[in-house]
Amino acid sequence: MLLGGPILKPFSSPEEWLALVREMRYDAVYFPLDHTAPGALIDAYAGAARDGGLMIAEVGVWRNCLSPDAETARAATEYAKAQLALAERVGARCCVNISGSRGDQWDGPHPDNFTKETFGMIVESVRGIIDAVKPERAFYTLEPMPWMYPHTPDSYLELIKAVDRKNFAAHFDPVNIITNPFDYYHTGGVIREWFAKLGPHIKSCHAKDILLEGRLTVHLGEVRPGLGNLDYAAFIECLGKLPGVPMMTEHMDKQEDAASANEYIRRVEAGV
Repeated sequence: MLLGGPILKPFSSPEEWLALVREMRYDAVYFPLDHTAPGALIDAYAGAARDGGLMIAEVGVWRNCLSPDAETARAATEYAKAQLALAERVGARCCVNISGSRGDQWDGPHPDNFTKETFGMIVESVRGIIDAVKPERAFYTLEPMPWMYPHTPDSYLELIKAVDRKNFAAHFDPVNIITNPFDYYHTGGVIREWFAKLGPHIKSCHAKDILLEGRLTVHLGEVRPGLGNLDYAAFIECLGKLPGVPMMTEHMDKQEDAASANEYIRRVEAGV
């Protein structure tokens, strides 16, 4: 399994970055720069990853291309195009975003997020981004979210069919789609369904964990891998059937937490 994650210590050069990556024993990395960095520096970091035998798993966008504010949506879309071009340049497996929210919170719930109109807006947004860049090797992907498309494997398949672009693919984050107590106690089944239905469409995965609290109505919180109830044995087993797809830890504040997450995942992997 290819395991990667964040670098949460400061660095000032490709050499320092690569040393920290090696210290973490990562197989895959998030690209540490965005498209606004100087071209020579971008190429230097890409070269360091290549020389270190590392997969560049993801280039991130994390902007709301469906924002109700027209200028925000326009700027987000232009940023997404530039980040996809960056992913293509450095040889990243994918460029990742979310589909976007119709509300003011860029990644938040809104009553219009699950309408047919919004589904159509997502299709046009994704097509526009891919058609502007015309990537040959990098894929544009959307991370599933609990309160916007794609939120189920079937909605993801429907979106892939509707977008109809060979460089549109899937990203998988199981914690984001565990939204009720039944799924919480059956995370292995949820994970297996997503992999069974999306299979080779999946280009990268995020790794974190989820914890159900005992207070009404339902409170599900994100925690680092090993501190929750996510079935990592099922996750690793399914991922093992898709060679070359990385598992990337995220959303931690300290390098020590990232190291603990890696240790836990590797321990589960050894027992699978």
